Amino acid sequence: MEMKIPPFQPNACLTHNFKMEYEIEYQQQIAKSKYECLLFDVDDTLYPLSSGLSTECTKNIREYMVNKLDIEESKVPEMCAELYKDYGTTMAGLRALGYGFDHDDYHGFVHGRLPYEYLKPDPILRSLLHSLPIRKVIFSNANEAHVAEVLHRLGLEDCFDDVICFESLNPPNQNNAKSLVICKPFENAFQEAFKMANIDPRKTIFFDDSIRNIQTAKVTGLDTVLVGSSERKKGVDYALESIHNIKEALPELWESVVKSNEVRNSRKIAIETPVNA
Repeated sequence: MEMKIPPFQPNACLTHNFKMEYEIEYQQQIAKSKYECLLFDVDDTLYPLSSGLSTECTKNIREYMVNKLDIEESKVPEMCAELYKDYGTTMAGLRALGYGFDHDDYHGFVHGRLPYEYLKPDPILRSLLHSLPIRKVIFSNANEAHVAEVLHRLGLEDCFDDVICFESLNPPNQNNAKSLVICKPFENAFQEAFKMANIDPRKTIFFDDSIRNIQTAKVTGLDTVLVGSSERKKGVDYALESIHNIKEALPELWESVVKSNEVRNSRKIAIETPVNA
């Protein structure tokens, strides 16, 4: 009697096992990546202090205090410095002292009149940000309109996945004379930002030009990058003269991407190649 040999069939079990093995390897490689989020301040971080925009902002704040709040002009510079030191921002300090004013009116006067033409497109930073397939989030004390305009002027509108700004932490229903402003450098602002943007501080690195913000960030569990200075101080993990130096200072960000791509590619080849036994 003639025996019929059944047609050859790929060993589905082995193919499935290889798929599972490469899937596990891929997930393990991703898990080894140190960071899953990059958290950025905006002003004097994504662009240099030398742009002059911050100087103009300070002038507008002082004018607001004199023209809108009737504070004696000779007292304004010292008062600004003290409020910034004690309350995080001059605005937060003014509200804490009981000055009643509308948040939008303040931001419109202080930020709405800024010479944004001082900022130019930054293709170098844009390229650096786009080369990292890691989640990127903005965390700024400034209002939403200001953040949007800065990102537009720099050509970075599509580089970030989420924005935490003044309105995020201080919604309109809190716009009354008794409400205190939530802002960096205080820890409650960071904790709120983590919740809002679903951020794990243990797997996030934070970029800011303010040493006060950096030091609070370190307390919350973030790794930190001080931008605008090469001097390492307490709480600073990395110090960059410019945000453009990010790749030289943190090559591991790009190395983890390369490794992940290698694992992804090898996994794809394994899945597409029949495994027979």
